[in-house]
Amino acid sequence: MKMDSRLILALDETDVPKALHVLDEVCGIIDAVKINWPLILSAGPEIITTLSQKADVICDFKIADIPNTDRLIIEQSVKRGASGVIVHAFTGTDSLKECVSAAGGRDVFVVTEMSHPGGQEFTAKHAEEFAAMAAECGASGLIAPATRPERIKKIKESAPGLLILSPGVGAQGGSASNAVLNGADYVIVGRSIYGSSDPKDAAQKLADEIKALRF
Repeated sequence: MKMDSRLILALDETDVPKALHVLDEVCGIIDAVKINWPLILSAGPEIITTLSQKADVICDFKIADIPNTDRLIIEQSVKRGASGVIVHAFTGTDSLKECVSAAGGRDVFVVTEMSHPGGQEFTAKHAEEFAAMAAECGASGLIAPATRPERIKKIKESAPGLLILSPGVGAQGGSASNAVLNGADYVIVGRSIYGSSDPKDAAQKLADEIKALRF
């Protein structure tokens, strides 16, 4: 996955023509597109292949099952063109190792702490453990909340060699600048871009905000 703008679009739009239009508008700005079940259920799994022809696709399936089921999900995702997948760690080391193996060199990003308020109830209590487990199992990176940027720094300290992708910028109240300044390598933005009347302009403003921090 390239690292130019450090901006990832979370394309949770369920109107398929609109989703494709939004990606066409911003694909020259973003580094990747993240898709979740809303778009998959609207368009079918073939949307992974369609989008992969325009940008790197991260399948945010938050995979959390026994190793065999995890393997089957990831194999199908990669087969359709996914560049990366997002998985949970709470199912244990055996499941996480199987995810990394099944990805065959594609990126595996591990959720440490969810970005919504409820994320503080359970995932936050084990975030540093999840980060260390991700490093041990050979994952590419971590998901850490832009809504609580101080947590990004703590999580990064638990696995300093892994990439940090931070969701929660925009509609959830997180700041792209604060996330990057606290150690995020990429920020993930959804509604503030795909819900905008001018997605390209919205994406460019966020990319410019991030670019202004570089030194």
